[in-house]
Amino acid sequence: MTAVNQVAQQENLLEVRDLVKHFPIRQGIIFSKQVGAVQAVDGVSFDILKGETLGLVGESGCGKTTVGRLILRLLEPTSGNIIFDGKNIPQLPKDEMRELRKEIQIIFQDPYGSLNPRMTVGDIIGEPLYIHKLARGAEREKRVREILETVGLSAFHARRFPHEFSGGQRQRIGIARALAVNPRLIIADEPVSALDVSIQAQVINLLQDLQEEFGLTYLFIAHDLSVVKHISDRVAVMYLGKIVELTDKEELYRNPKHPYTQALLSAIPEADPTIKKERIILKGDVPSPINPPSGCRFHTRCPKVMDICRVQEPEFVDTGDGHYVACHLVPAAGAEKN
Repeated sequence: MTAVNQVAQQENLLEVRDLVKHFPIRQGIIFSKQVGAVQAVDGVSFDILKGETLGLVGESGCGKTTVGRLILRLLEPTSGNIIFDGKNIPQLPKDEMRELRKEIQIIFQDPYGSLNPRMTVGDIIGEPLYIHKLARGAEREKRVREILETVGLSAFHARRFPHEFSGGQRQRIGIARALAVNPRLIIADEPVSALDVSIQAQVINLLQDLQEEFGLTYLFIAHDLSVVKHISDRVAVMYLGKIVELTDKEELYRNPKHPYTQALLSAIPEADPTIKKERIILKGDVPSPINPPSGCRFHTRCPKVMDICRVQEPEFVDTGDGHYVACHLVPAAGAEKN
């Protein structure tokens, strides 16, 4: 797959190139052998510019969370490159990777399971400061209080335990922990999906305010396109381990070109009951990543499927103005449609 190149005058903070992650399936207890593989991520490429938010969306099981964990090197990639500020993350030795973790942090999906119930909030937020030797003693306590107030909590909350907080407050604690080491890139892995709708808006607004204040860059992983629309600058749509469409937010919602993206957008409810929207219903279930379909992986559910879709994988091409699509129905910029 051809790498996605961004506008020259804008500087990339992160470059992901042909990223692959296959989880082996083994059979047998003593003399186990590999009998297959789960193709969770299979040739993903994208860039994230400094200071922007890239939304990564798709159905559950499409591989978007795996992409985030590969960037953090919580998982080792099968192949591919992850270049952060000129450093190729999969090739870094352990000591350099440990140092780099200050630059890249994650906000987890579950605000309940991601916080240690036996630690106070102050210890949770202060732990990365201790590990990375950024602050000790009174200085660390002062830094913890400052971060708590930055995310909309009070300094006295540092003495409390996670079970004493609501879901929205716990997610603010998770955000505070990510901010503690002054990162440049934050991977937000469905940070609002477990929260009530009213609380979702508060957390999204907080993330936007923090981005403006600290110059943060986000990879925002979600399955809800209506949430992604409010926070993202560009959006990448994943299906079964591959990115099928990537473009500017406004362009994607105004002019979706891939049939899968069109189906996702048709499912977003309209606030105005007088607006009639034609819902695109996809037939069948998402195929297994153990044995994905040949050709275009979406062809088993696509309402516009053609014969070529079943045998030939579409290239991920620029259709004009940085709108990338992997679909035989959509010609590349300057190409003639057959």
